[in-house]
Amino acid sequence: MHSLDLLDRLVAFPTVSGDSNVLMIDFVEDYLSQRGFEVHRIADDTGTKAGLFGRIGPAGPGGVMLSGHSDVVPADGEAWSGDPFRLRRDGDRLYARGTTDMKGFLASALALADRITGRRLREPLKLSISWDEEAGCLGIPQMLRHLGPTIGAPRLCIVGEPTSMQVATGHKGKASLRAICRGEAGHSSMAPDFINALHLAADFITGVREIQAELARTGARDEGYTVPYSTVHVGRMQGGTALNIVPEQAVIDLEYRHVAAESSEAIEDRLREAARRADPGKADCGVSLERLGGYPGLDHPPDTDCVREGVTLSGRRQTIKVGYGTEAGHFAAAGIPTVICGPGSMDQGHIADEFLAMDQLAACDAFMDRLADRLRDGT
Repeated sequence: MHSLDLLDRLVAFPTVSGDSNVLMIDFVEDYLSQRGFEVHRIADDTGTKAGLFGRIGPAGPGGVMLSGHSDVVPADGEAWSGDPFRLRRDGDRLYARGTTDMKGFLASALALADRITGRRLREPLKLSISWDEEAGCLGIPQMLRHLGPTIGAPRLCIVGEPTSMQVATGHKGKASLRAICRGEAGHSSMAPDFINALHLAADFITGVREIQAELARTGARDEGYTVPYSTVHVGRMQGGTALNIVPEQAVIDLEYRHVAAESSEAIEDRLREAARRADPGKADCGVSLERLGGYPGLDHPPDTDCVREGVTLSGRRQTIKVGYGTEAGHFAAAGIPTVICGPGSMDQGHIADEFLAMDQLAACDAFMDRLADRLRDGT
């Protein structure tokens, strides 16, 4: 099948994070099985989400893996020009939710699976499709536990997030946290007699801002990123029930993203110290932190073997680093050499009328053809 036809099929599955993706996984599992792939399906604990690993060619470790996620961000509340889950072509643009992030890459990978069927391979082609990447890379850590016992670890993994078909060698690591600020409820006419949870939250946020200022001023830097230092960001705060009640609790959601040379543990220690400084010194009151999730960063020198091979396949010499996170960090942390390369730009994703340019899909197909040649002749 042609990648354009496959993209039409894939975007029709409304695989929004939080919803089930099993119908799309059913389709891909059947598609690969019909083409001679060994397919292993991995489900989450609820049975409503699933991913898969596929392999064709020699069994065991080695080979090249193409990796993507099945889920997309919601389209609700956005001003789309048409049905977000129906592919629409206008000139050289292909519009639908997920065209860029990242079903265009998956369509090209599945088209390669079709073209390579029946050909003798010197090393295997492997595929990975995960769930809930958009919710914080939740699926791939569960899947990686099954990689060795099923199709075996590849010698190279290519994560197809949108990079305009340039090889990305790195992204920052990330952790998300929740701060619970506990105070005392009381009537606002007696406010000074009680610990106000929102005041504790404000004190903690002041500490967070001080950490950010110090990271920007003296922290480790990587000029490959638009923001070349580690960042700390408060994204949400909730607290209080009524104006005349002293708030008993406030909740803050925050994150940090760190460059490779900056220790994530050191940033987290500083955040915990900021929470301790906000402590009012009264029993059962204060600020506590819990970690919600995160993913490892990715960082390769330009002369690494996996980068050189990715550049050869992409046909583009210049490498980049990306500001967003990917599952590549999890693969690299598992000891698998991994780069990022896929069609489209993240500027075109996560928006109304998300689109993928036709020439980007064609460039991805050319990438796949070069990969097929390498798998066949072993060069």
